[in-house]
Amino acid sequence: MRIYLLLIAFSFTASYLLTPMVRSLGERFTANQMLRERDQHRAPIVKFGGVAMIASFAMGIWLASNFHFFRGVFGGQAIQGLCLALLVIVILGLADDMFDLRWWIKLLGQILIGWLMATHGVLIQSLPVGSWRIDEQWLQVVVTIFLVVLTMNAINFSDGLDGLAAGLAAIGAATFFVYSYVLATHVSADDYANLGALLCALLLGACLGFLPHNFNPANIFMGETGVLAIGLILSVSAIAVTGDVQGLEARRFRNIPAYMPMLLPMVIVFLPVLDLVLSVFRRLANKRSPFSPDSKHIHHRMLAQGHSVRRAVILLYLWAAVIAVSVVSIAFIPVVLVIPLALVLFLAAAIGTWWPLVVRRVGALRTRLGSE
Repeated sequence: MRIYLLLIAFSFTASYLLTPMVRSLGERFTANQMLRERDQHRAPIVKFGGVAMIASFAMGIWLASNFHFFRGVFGGQAIQGLCLALLVIVILGLADDMFDLRWWIKLLGQILIGWLMATHGVLIQSLPVGSWRIDEQWLQVVVTIFLVVLTMNAINFSDGLDGLAAGLAAIGAATFFVYSYVLATHVSADDYANLGALLCALLLGACLGFLPHNFNPANIFMGETGVLAIGLILSVSAIAVTGDVQGLEARRFRNIPAYMPMLLPMVIVFLPVLDLVLSVFRRLANKRSPFSPDSKHIHHRMLAQGHSVRRAVILLYLWAAVIAVSVVSIAFIPVVLVIPLALVLFLAAAIGTWWPLVVRRVGALRTRLGSE
C-alpha cells in the first residue's frame, strides 16, 4: 500500500505545480475566446488543465516503471497503448478546445483511442458473471471501443460546473483503487501489483492536485483533454479488473453484477452516465444531434432549483460517493450492514438536494394562503 500512497502523493504534487504553469501558457489563447450561452463563468478561462493532469499522470507512470514491484504491469503492451492514446487525446482535446471541432470528428477520434487500446492488448474477453466469454476477436474489439467511448462521453457530460468532473473522477478513482487493490491481494498475496490500481492511484492524485485550481471560482478548466483522459483511464482500469475477477474463484467477487465490465465504469460515474442517457433521449426527442450541447444537464437543473455552484457540486460529490461506495462495499461488507448505511446516506443526499425546492414550495403555499 505504501508504494501506491507514494504514487498518489507524487501525482498530486506534480499536478498541483504544473497546473499554474499550463494556465500561464494558455492565457494567450483565451483572450479572444467567446463565451457560450450555457457557460457559468463570465470571463474567458483557460481550458488546457487536462494537459497538466496528463503530464502528471505520465510522470507517475515513469516513476512506477522504476519500481521492481510493478515489473508485471509493464511487461505487456497496455502501458504503451495507453501512452499512445493519451497522445491522441492531447492533440484531439487541444484542437477541440481551440477550434470547437464537429461532433463526428471527436467521435472518430474517440473510436481511434479505443482502437489503440484494443490493439495493445486491452480487450474485454469475458464477463465476470458465470462463464460468459466473448470468443470472436472482432467482437472483443467492438465491445472494448464501445466501453471506452461511452465512459469518455459520460465524463464529458459531467464537466459543466467548477470542480465537478475532477471531483467525481477523484471519488471514482478512489473507490475503484480500493476495489482493485483488495481484489489483487485476493488473487495473489505475493504479487499484487495491479494495472487498475496503479492507473486509479495516479488518476486520483492528478485530479486532487488539479481540483484546488478548478474548484469554484475556477481559474482553469480541464477542457476536452482532461475529460477524455479521465474517461480513458477509468475504462482501461475497468477492463484490467475484469482479468483479475476471472482469475479469482471466490463467488463473492465473481457473481456481483455491478462488476461486469460494461457496468463497472457506470457504477463509478453513475451520475455522468445517467446524465448522458437523459441528454441523448432529450436531444433526439427534439430532433437534434445527441452530441449537440445544451444547458439542461443535472447540474444545470440544480442551479435552477436555487443551489449555489459550490453547494451543487458538493451535493453531486455526495451522490457519487453514496452510489460508488455503496456498490463497491457489497464486495467486502455483508449486505445487511451496507443497506442501512446506504439508506442513511441516500436520505441525507436527497434532503440536501431537494431542500431549496421544498422551501420554495412551502413559501409559495404560505403566500397563497395569506392572500386568501
